[in-house]
Amino acid sequence: MIESILAILLAIGVGFNLLASIGILRFPDVYTRIHASTKCTTFGTIFIVLATVVYSIYRWLPTHDTRWITIGIHSALVVIFLVLTNPVGAHAIGRAARKSGIRPYGAVIDELEGYYEL
Repeated sequence: MIESILAILLAIGVGFNLLASIGILRFPDVYTRIHASTKCTTFGTIFIVLATVVYSIYRWLPTHDTRWITIGIHSALVVIFLVLTNPVGAHAIGRAARKSGIRPYGAVIDELEGYYEL
């Protein structure tokens, strides 16, 4: 039973990370690539770490070995830091690209036209 739950969580996580990789390769400009990389890798990592936490709880229950709880807590901290830093990094990259004069690809309404002095 636990193996199937872990397999499902890992498959969802790997699927999101695969979508992020495809998005980085296929999307036309830096803004859409940032979107693909941050959203999909965040969700993918959350599911992979959730599988780690479930497995650590599963291993902790029969033995009550504190190593498994430590692994679960460290994994949860990884998710917290990722959720805090990933959007900030994406915003910084997008803002730097905009200030550098990199324009969005295709038919995009640019509401910031003339806002930044380049």
